[in-house]
Amino acid sequence: MTEHLFNKILIANRGEIAVRVMRTAKALGIRTVAIYSDADASALHVQQADEAIALGGVTAAESYLDMHKVLDAARATGAEAIHPGYGFLSENAAFARACEDAGIAFIGPSAAAIEAMGDKASAKALLADSGVPLVPGYHGDEQSDERLSTEAERIGYPLLLKASAGGGGKGMRIVLSAATLHDDIAAARREARSAFGDDRLLIEKYLIRPRHVEVQVFMDSFGNGVYLFERDCSVQRRHQKVIEEAPAPGMTAALRQRMGEAALAVAQRIQYRGAGTVEFLLDANHEFFFMEMNTRLQVEHPVTEMITGVDLVYWQLRVAAGKGLPQDVSQQSLPINGHAIEVRLYAEDPDNHFLPAIGRLNLWQAPELSASVRLDSGVQQGDDVSPYYDPMLAKLIAHGRDRTEALHNLRTALAALQVDGVKTNRDFLLRLLSLEAFANAELSTDFIERNQHELTQPLPTHWELAALTELLLPTLASQSQPQPQQQAHDPWHADGFQSALPAQRVLRLESAVGDVLRARARANEQAHGPDRNQGWHLQLADRSVQLQGRLELKSQAGDTRLLQLDARVNGQQQSLPLALREHDLLLFLPEGSQRFVRNRWLGEQAQDDHGGLTAPMAGQVLEVKVQPGEQVQAGQVLMIMEAMKMEHSIRAPEAALVQAVLYQAGDQVAEGTELLQLEITAEAENAAEADA
Repeated sequence: MTEHLFNKILIANRGEIAVRVMRTAKALGIRTVAIYSDADASALHVQQADEAIALGGVTAAESYLDMHKVLDAARATGAEAIHPGYGFLSENAAFARACEDAGIAFIGPSAAAIEAMGDKASAKALLADSGVPLVPGYHGDEQSDERLSTEAERIGYPLLLKASAGGGGKGMRIVLSAATLHDDIAAARREARSAFGDDRLLIEKYLIRPRHVEVQVFMDSFGNGVYLFERDCSVQRRHQKVIEEAPAPGMTAALRQRMGEAALAVAQRIQYRGAGTVEFLLDANHEFFFMEMNTRLQVEHPVTEMITGVDLVYWQLRVAAGKGLPQDVSQQSLPINGHAIEVRLYAEDPDNHFLPAIGRLNLWQAPELSASVRLDSGVQQGDDVSPYYDPMLAKLIAHGRDRTEALHNLRTALAALQVDGVKTNRDFLLRLLSLEAFANAELSTDFIERNQHELTQPLPTHWELAALTELLLPTLASQSQPQPQQQAHDPWHADGFQSALPAQRVLRLESAVGDVLRARARANEQAHGPDRNQGWHLQLADRSVQLQGRLELKSQAGDTRLLQLDARVNGQQQSLPLALREHDLLLFLPEGSQRFVRNRWLGEQAQDDHGGLTAPMAGQVLEVKVQPGEQVQAGQVLMIMEAMKMEHSIRAPEAALVQAVLYQAGDQVAEGTELLQLEITAEAENAAEADA
């Protein structure tokens, strides 16, 4: 990639796609211009661009969607072309036309092609005589309830109502019978009007458990085109893709060719230019039906790049600069090398209906990247995730010689990705990838719903690993500097082991779901072998555990220490990363992360435990219910705070003596502020002894 295409391009997007385009542009010697809103002033794409232009505002409408501001930025910086990424202005025909009028190359299809495929009903009407298979349905302009009811009876139930002017699951309703049709029509219209300003609907026959298979096409301005094979995007949630892979499992050569040629026929029908995706539904009989065409680069394009070796952004830049497809490219020359799978990492809360999450990325540590593992990300540690834009943080992609190896590589990489500070779907993705049904490629668009029971089963709480971490924390005192990542070590013969730890410890840990561990750990009387690690005996409610291990400091990220735990639990060895803050412990296990609340006031030795309780968040003290010198019981309310318009009770985690009350009613306190000082009492000692 040494040819001259453009001197400078503006990237009219944000996040990982902006960073992705910059990577290819810089390899070609092209200068890049980033645009940004007030919410994105310190974003990664801004930092990595050669120039950056502030658009003002924080919402998409005030910034990235304002085509006049974007064009003004291009003119001000002398950009010859605009790459729209995906989303925002990428499928806006008016913007493509405005770029053309301004003499700026739009790195995408023509405005006419965008318009042809932008309306689902019109697109299907356009293809009615093309030979491209269409799902039986109604795409007409007559939109009365009576006409829609008549067409529904003709098509037959179950059927699917869809917004004619858009996608993403908005305005979409599955209708099982005529009994609910009128209510479903009204609801679909409301959603379509709200999302797209257009309440027209189309009706399609609803296929039972189809797969969503799409074909990547690419055409130049001279009528040359190829299909770069297919991707399976069947694993979806609310019609939004969650996992994508290429090639699609179970494809035959004949079916691949039929789908590919049908996709090219769609592109040729509208004289397409650039990268596009033609989406199909595939049923159990290997019959496929056209759904829609996305006239842009897709989020999931990396899996296609990994199996073909093609840089699709490079091809986009070539074609936008007036050049054809590379001379050595033909349909017969394109390879399929191995298998690739991608997951989308979102800032969202799977335990709260997948609602978008906001906050600060206190921890963002990528897995080790290689030719087999790729991370496309637009965020970095310390970034604030705002409520203004799509909550996707990154895409993690893995390649393998076959699907089994690709899946193994992806699970390993995802388990090694450490993120904290913002709720994400990381653990949900790990569980998806661990399902036997996914390993067996039992794919359909209702895959998540079919496997909901397994996906929502709680993981066993790893008390023993959390307890061992607590027991080994004193060994970190001698580790003033993090150890190099590449330094090899034998955890069982390393100097980090100490045999002079306290003889017994009182532990109290609380899991993320509120379960509490109260136990006493006793040091084994004799060292075990040459590793000089005395080990511990811990009695849990359902089992007795022998613990040994080593804790190594890897790095420091603000107030978060990143550690590596090498553990032996009843002789079984395990190694895992973890993140530690003053009152917070996060274990990154192969099957998902687990969080524990630590109580600093339970100290190093049982006979001398003391410490303090801190504010869970910034707020105001409403009431203090205890005095210094007062004996309190486990669970007793000590203080009441107000934060975020809600009251929060500060409770004693164990029986204790109140040593000091540091704040009074009316005081404002910051998150993490010590509120009270407590001293453990004999009653707490006896409780821990009884549990042990």
